[in-house]
Formats: sequence, structure tokens, C-alpha cells
Amino acid sequence: MGKLFYLMGKSSSGKDHIYERLIRMKDLDLKRFILYTTRPMRDGEEEGREYHFTDPDELKHLEDAGKVIEKRVYQTVHGPWIYFTADNGEMAAEGSRWLGIGTPESYCVLRDYFGGNNVLPVYIEVDDGIRLERALQRERSQEKPDYAEMCRRYLSDLEDFSEEKLEKAGITKRFSNDGELETCIDEIASWILINGW
Repeated sequence: MGKLFYLMGKSSSGKDHIYERLIRMKDLDLKRFILYTTRPMRDGEEEGREYHFTDPDELKHLEDAGKVIEKRVYQTVHGPWIYFTADNGEMAAEGSRWLGIGTPESYCVLRDYFGGNNVLPVYIEVDDGIRLERALQRERSQEKPDYAEMCRRYLSDLEDFSEEKLEKAGITKRFSNDGELETCIDEIASWILINGW
């Protein structure tokens, strides 16, 4: 069985950027653990890189085949968006190391499904004021900014990543991305090297 390092953090915590940097570090030898979503692709995203972009029909097909491990439905200003994880057998490879992104809720389901020794949490923490500034900058850069959805995500994260939920999930180790991104990435990479064998 492989090991899955599971990045978590509120929106605009830098987890997507940190994820890409960690994936490129050859000494970590991490493979992408790709989740699925029914939401539309954002500017700059690619199929099979950030997510497998799919639709409710494909989700039903995977559920009927017994391959869906967990799923979450978010009621957005555009209607429901579904995020889910499917078991495609890749984690079974002995000695493989994977990097995924999700929420404390999805982390708990994956930890219970694959085993606590095989799924390790990596929580990225950022001051909420800094996150809001980053979210606004990112949204302004989109071809069609969607400020209503940005605000919904921001507020939803306060619930999804509450201290109570982090404690319940057993997430105690935190990596700060308030200031020096390079320091945060180096600390996470060192922790993965120590815990990846």
C-alpha cells in the first residue's frame, strides 16, 4: 500500500501552488492523487491536473460500480457542485507516494478507507484577512470574476475548517503560509521525507 499526503487548507491558503511545487520536487517522488468534480473548469486548469472534470452521469456510473470512496455537495450560486474521490487501484502499489488536496471531512473518509498509517494530513494555515485579500486578487484576474462564489467559498471554509472539525479529524500539525512561501514549502517537504517511508 502506498502513502497519501493530503493537503488541506481554506480557500486562498496557497495549497494549489504548494501542491504544484511539491509535485515537482524529484526527491519527494510524489504522484498526483486526483479527485473528481462536477464543477466547471476554471481559467488555467487542465483535465487530470487539478481535478478530473466530470458530470453527474459519470458519478452515478462510478457509484454503481462501487468505486466512489467519498463525495461532497456544495450548494453554489451556480447550483450544486459535487467533489468526490474514486478508488482506481493506484494506492495499492507498495512504496508509492501520493499527494492529494481536500477537506478535513474527505481526509477522515480516506484515512478510514486506506488506513491511518497510509493517509497523512498536511494542514496549511493562513490568517483569514490575508486569505480574503488573496481571494480577491485571484478573482480579479479571472476573465469573468465571480465575487458571489468567492464570498460563498470564504464563508463556507469557516465552517468546513473550524477548530472543532480539525480537532475531530486529529489534525494537529500545521504549516503556516502567512509570509514566506519558500519556508512553508521547505517545512512540508522535510516533513514528507521524514514520514514518507
